[in-house]
Amino acid sequence: MGTMDPDRMGPHRVRFSFDGAPLEAPRGMTIGGALLANGIVSWRQTRVEGRPRGIFCGIGVCFDCLVDVADQRAVRACLVLVRDGDEVRTSTSRRAAD
Repeated sequence: MGTMDPDRMGPHRVRFSFDGAPLEAPRGMTIGGALLANGIVSWRQTRVEGRPRGIFCGIGVCFDCLVDVADQRAVRACLVLVRDGDEVRTSTSRRAAD
């Protein structure tokens, strides 16, 4: 038997938190997908009018899905896989980190 890629989707689940709340999702999902799978459709707000934002384009272009993960700020939730133990937080950043 071969080894399984730890990022490949499968029956195993990862545990992570969002703004301190414990959550679970199937291994291999993006952070955005994992939040959506937990019923969370909005995780940041626009600065001026406070409008909710979450997944919009789903390909990393629009910056609506930014979250902070551990010590990394402004991570695009639609591009980065959720990992076991991730501490995901609402981000106040306006653009993705370089």
